[in-house]
Amino acid sequence: MEWFDVVDENGIPTGKTVERSIAHRDGIAHRTAHIWIIRKGSEGETEILLQQRSENKDSFPLQYDTSSAGHIRAGDEPLPSAVREMGEELGINVREEDLTFAGTFLNKYEQVFHGELFRDNEISFVYIYEKPVDIRKLVLQEEEVKEVRWFSLSYVIEETRKHNEMFCVPTGSLKLLEGYLSKREETKTREVRQND
Repeated sequence: MEWFDVVDENGIPTGKTVERSIAHRDGIAHRTAHIWIIRKGSEGETEILLQQRSENKDSFPLQYDTSSAGHIRAGDEPLPSAVREMGEELGINVREEDLTFAGTFLNKYEQVFHGELFRDNEISFVYIYEKPVDIRKLVLQEEEVKEVRWFSLSYVIEETRKHNEMFCVPTGSLKLLEGYLSKREETKTREVRQND
């Protein structure tokens, strides 16, 4: 059994805990960690690594999702949880300083999967990982991940807007990634102007 901290609207633990199945049955607020693995593609465009969820997942089976993501266990903190998830799901051993915090978003919905109502109410902590990743060398956690693939960020954003059921990427997480990339470009532009 997995236990989560019950959190307030800011993602701060209230001191109470809840078991995973109850959290999703009743829509009780808890925390997750999301990691975007990104790179520059051959055309210079940003690409993101997406994982195809296992067919046994309790939500969105076989759909393409965030590079790595998972629940934050009761008593754990977001950043160490992000590091743990990358190791468990993809076999990528990272240090906390390898991840850049991009912000938080609320992921809240109700949907039926496998004939059961699934209520999600998560405050998600989003991180970015930009070191090189060779997907041929990844060790995938079979019960969680079927495969991984690189996608153009602009393509995923467009297809998500069209509600393409190939993807279950949270739009709130994509917006944080876009904001992170936009700020980085602004910083680079400013530095170039200062050096001219």
